[in-house]
Amino acid sequence: MSASNENKKAVWSVIARIPSGRVATYGQIATLADIPGQARFVGYLLARLPQGSTLPWHRVVNSSGKITNPNAAAQAVRLQAESVSCDANRVSLKQYRWQIPAESLSTT
Repeated sequence: MSASNENKKAVWSVIARIPSGRVATYGQIATLADIPGQARFVGYLLARLPQGSTLPWHRVVNSSGKITNPNAAAQAVRLQAESVSCDANRVSLKQYRWQIPAESLSTT
């Protein structure tokens, strides 16, 4: 899967803006990055983050709030350190989902 640098930057920019104590879904990030329907692409990029990246990857969960990262234990620990409750590797989207309109991310 090849990805344009523009799409990568858009996804990373959205993820970087997820505030502490909140989570976003792969699909939500794709929509906010102006590539709706590309949730798998977001997952693809996160799986290939450079070593030592400071991007808050741990704030990204699937559409039902489940932690699907191969390093689920580390993700849960990081989320709990931000006061996000994880029960059986699941986060309450009703309580912790980042609510932001797409136009708020515009850089123009």
